[in-house]
Amino acid sequence: MSTLYLHPDRLLPADESTRAIARRLYQEVEGLPIISPHGHTDPAWFADNEYFHNPTELLIKPDHYVFRLLYSLGVSMAALGLPCKAGEIVEQDPRKIWRLFARHYAAFRGTPTRLWMDYVFSSVFNLTQLLNENSADTYYERINEQLHTEAFRPRALMDRFNIEYLATTESPLDDLRHHRAIRGSDWCGGVITTYRPDPVVDPDYENFVDNVMALGELTGENTSSWAGYLSALRQRRDYFKTFGATATDHGHPSAQTSDLSLDQCRALFAKVLAGNHTTDEAEVFRGQMLTEMAAMSLDDELVMQLHPGSFRNHNPQVFRDYGRDKGADIPIQAEYVKALKPLLDKYGNDPRLSMIVFTLDESVYSRELAPLAGHYPALKLGPPWWFHDSPEGMRRFREQVTETAGFYNTVGFNDDTRAFLSIPARHDVARRMDCHFLARLVAEHRLPEDEARDVVVDLTYNLVKKAYKLK
Repeated sequence: MSTLYLHPDRLLPADESTRAIARRLYQEVEGLPIISPHGHTDPAWFADNEYFHNPTELLIKPDHYVFRLLYSLGVSMAALGLPCKAGEIVEQDPRKIWRLFARHYAAFRGTPTRLWMDYVFSSVFNLTQLLNENSADTYYERINEQLHTEAFRPRALMDRFNIEYLATTESPLDDLRHHRAIRGSDWCGGVITTYRPDPVVDPDYENFVDNVMALGELTGENTSSWAGYLSALRQRRDYFKTFGATATDHGHPSAQTSDLSLDQCRALFAKVLAGNHTTDEAEVFRGQMLTEMAAMSLDDELVMQLHPGSFRNHNPQVFRDYGRDKGADIPIQAEYVKALKPLLDKYGNDPRLSMIVFTLDESVYSRELAPLAGHYPALKLGPPWWFHDSPEGMRRFREQVTETAGFYNTVGFNDDTRAFLSIPARHDVARRMDCHFLARLVAEHRLPEDEARDVVVDLTYNLVKKAYKLK
C-alpha cells in the first residue's frame, strides 16, 4: 500500500541554498491566522453547528474542482449524486459515490486538487495511506467516524484551522437568516457575509425581472423606477453591513463599465425590465451598475471585488439539468484598460474607493492590470483565482505583476472555495509559493532577507486585513 506523505519542503525551491531561505521565511507565516475574505462556504454550517453527514457530502458534492474533472472522464453527475433539476434518478449511496471518486483519484495527479486533498487527508484526518480503490472503504470509515465527533463540528474546525475571518457570499434577496443565527449565538467566530448583487443587476441572469420585483417587495421600494431600484440596492447593502459585510462581489462576464446620463440610465433600465434589450445593451447596463456600485462604495465604504472573464454555464445540458456552478464555467479573453476607463475616469483617483480586480486571462497581468493598479489609488489586484489557484498560477502572478505594481498593490490570498476543509490547504500552498518567490529574490541579492520576512507576513496576513477593512 502506498504511503501518504506530505514532504515538509513541498513547493519550496529545489536549489538547497534558496530552499533554506524559503524555509526560514515559511517559519514566519506557517502559524499565522487564516483570513478568508472571499468564499462560498455554506453559512448554515456555522449557524447550526451540526455534524457533517458523511465524507461524500463534505468533500465531493460541494467541490466543483472535483466533479468537473470526473465529469470530463465520463463520470456522470448523476453517478456523483448531484441533485438533478430534470428529475433524473441520481445515486443516493454516499459510500458508492466515494468509491467512484477513489477509483478515479489517480486522475488528479499533478493538479492543485491533489495537493489540497492530500493535505486534508493527512493533516486533518491523520490518514497515512494513499487514496485508491483498495483504500476507499478504510478512508470512508475513518473520515466518517471523525466527522461525528465534537472536534469536527464546523465551529470547532474554524478554531482548529485558526481561521480569524471567513466571508460567505449571498444574494441581495437572501434574508441572511443563518448569519442572524450566528450573531444571536454565544459563538464569537468571525463568519461574515458578502454582498453579491448579480441576480438583480445582470439582465441575462435567470429570472432577472422577477428578482428585481422581489427586491422591491423586500425593501418596500418601487424597483420599477430607476431611483427606487438604486434605493433598494443601497438598503440591502446597509442590511448586509449589519451582518459584518465589508465587501461586494461582482461576477460580470467582462470588466466593461459605463457612465451614462440620468436620462440614459432611466431609458435603459426600462428596456431591461421590459425584456426588449439587446445583448450589447445588457453589457452596457451591467457596466453602468458597476459604476453605480462604485458610487455607493464611496458612501458605505464596502470594498468592490470584480472578477470577470468567465463564460458561465458553457455546457447548456449540464446547466439545464443540474444548474449553476457545476464546473462548466470556462475562462475567456478579457480586456481592462478600455473597459474600466469610464469608472476610473469618475472614481479612480479617489483613495476612498477600494476596488479589487481579478482575472482569468493571465495575458493581461503585465500588459494591463499591473500598470493600472500601479497607477490608480482606487485599484488593487486580486490574487490568482479559480483556474490559476495553483502553484504555477501563483508563481506566474508574482513574476508578472511585481515589477510594475509591487507587492503592496496586491491583497494577499483568498481561497474562493465551497470546500470548507480545503481552506487551510489552499492557504498553505499560497504561503509556500510566496516564500518560494521571495527566497529567489533574496538569493539573487535583490531583496534583503529581513525585508522579505516583512513582505511575506504582509502578503499572508496584513494586506488582506487592510484591503478588506477587517478590524
